[in-house]
Amino acid sequence: MQTTTLPPSRRKRRGSWGRMLWLLFFMGLLILGGVAYLWYQENYGPVDTRITPDYGAEKPIFHQGKLLEGGAVGEGHTLKLPLPLLQETVDPAIHYEESSKSIIITTEHHVVRLVTDQLSGWVNDQPVELRFPVESIDDIIYVPIEPLTRFYGISLEETDSGVVILRKPGDIISRVEVPLPEGDEESNNVLLRNEPSIRSPIVAELAPGSQATVWGEEAGWYYVQHENGIVGYADKRGLRFIGSEAYVSESVVEKAPYVPDRPMGERINLTWEQVYSRNPNPNNFDPMPGLNVVSPTWFHIIDGEGSLENRADASYVEWAHKNGIQVWALFSNSFDPDMTTEALSTYDRRMNMARQLISFAQLYKLDGINVDFENVHLKDGPNLTQFIRELAPLLHEAGLTLSMDVTFISTNEMWSMFYDRKALGQVVDYMMIMAYDEHWASSPKSGSVASLPWVENGVKRIMNEANVPPSKIVLGVPFYTRVWTETTVDGKTKVSSAAVGMDKVKEIIREKKLTPVLDEAAGQNYVEYQENGALKKIWIEDETSIRARIDVIERLGLAGLASWSRNFASEEIWNVIHEDL
Repeated sequence: MQTTTLPPSRRKRRGSWGRMLWLLFFMGLLILGGVAYLWYQENYGPVDTRITPDYGAEKPIFHQGKLLEGGAVGEGHTLKLPLPLLQETVDPAIHYEESSKSIIITTEHHVVRLVTDQLSGWVNDQPVELRFPVESIDDIIYVPIEPLTRFYGISLEETDSGVVILRKPGDIISRVEVPLPEGDEESNNVLLRNEPSIRSPIVAELAPGSQATVWGEEAGWYYVQHENGIVGYADKRGLRFIGSEAYVSESVVEKAPYVPDRPMGERINLTWEQVYSRNPNPNNFDPMPGLNVVSPTWFHIIDGEGSLENRADASYVEWAHKNGIQVWALFSNSFDPDMTTEALSTYDRRMNMARQLISFAQLYKLDGINVDFENVHLKDGPNLTQFIRELAPLLHEAGLTLSMDVTFISTNEMWSMFYDRKALGQVVDYMMIMAYDEHWASSPKSGSVASLPWVENGVKRIMNEANVPPSKIVLGVPFYTRVWTETTVDGKTKVSSAAVGMDKVKEIIREKKLTPVLDEAAGQNYVEYQENGALKKIWIEDETSIRARIDVIERLGLAGLASWSRNFASEEIWNVIHEDL
């Protein structure tokens, strides 16, 4: 076999080409890798773009890391906040009265009135001087921080960037910090990005040793607020959690919550006293064991300015107190809707009524006021709620219990819908539910004044839908019923009724020799009889019906019972209530 040997020159050229090909291959890989790296960085790598956030106002306002609507005006101690923002964030009950250009703030203990462009204000109807006024700018009302700090305990911090940070008592503030380097470790700033992504623009930086407030966490990123107020997302791996604490105001006016003096420490057993022109002589009353509150109908609106009629009697109060009975005088709107509209329409008129009530309470040594506004236009509901908000702190300051009468929830505008039971339940000490007139005087159909299922369902609706706690609810029960008369005219049943008290029903049963039977659906006794060609029907209010209502009070944990009214009661019913309640 013959072997061919390449010349040295050809062997050298072949090796050079091989090395060249490998070199080109590796250069190609490097170029491809570089392109791939640049493409990755372009599409997936962290960006270095920096932006200045636009928060839409010269002095944007943040609360718990959230940008609020509108901006602040002024600086430092002269900062003022827009009213809509305060109503949205601090207290929806802050009221603005256009007619008098007044801001009205109501808290548990205070009623505050601030008038636009005036340095004079009022706290609980007493004048005070302000350092800075409420003002209107471009049709927006701005409120100074001073009264807000005093009565709500909020604080405002204006940062170097112009961002204003709002804090409220109870806000949980969590802090993080950028750790300082140890030994030869390199220190790097932690970047704040506009979104939780390395592809998002940078809005700020946190230097080693600096702190920030953290408001949330998302996919490995903290949502934080820089000390300059700027908010952004930071990779949590570069931060160390320090801890959390609740913000506590050092300037809010602290007072213990008002606690009404519940009679004898027991459930309330109240009865209303109907007073028309002259007060009854309590020395002629039957014994009423267990009764611990009376509510005589003494005060009534008599004009649109809020002037009150006074039917109070000092000797009646003296009798009540000697017998260990509190007096919560009833105050009504005379059930006149148009006069009510006028009396509730302005702060000055509402305060006029409040002043008179407090003066009367002090004059007659009353223990409380029971507000009974009925037959009210739906449009006046908010003003009625505002009146109760303004009245409560003033009564509490005078040591008076505030209760209010409301009906069950229904779609009847002037009987039910004007009551904001949820808001009222947060303010009053007791809510008296007038659980009667299921079938009213002119009802086209005969029926119970207050059947047991109707009563219990109505109370539960107020508890569940209006969130009124049972400890504030007093169940109103009727001591009256109606004698229904049904006649047939032209083939149709005509219905009429007359209200009667317990003793009158007993008299009818005795004279007619009737035997009551239990109407299980209504939960009370029932009789019917013929008289002068007409059918008479009576759903009886007696020991059976009252015991059934007390059972509702016990099962639902209600505050007590209120009866309408004393003059309809039988003598023995007081023993039943006393023993069962």
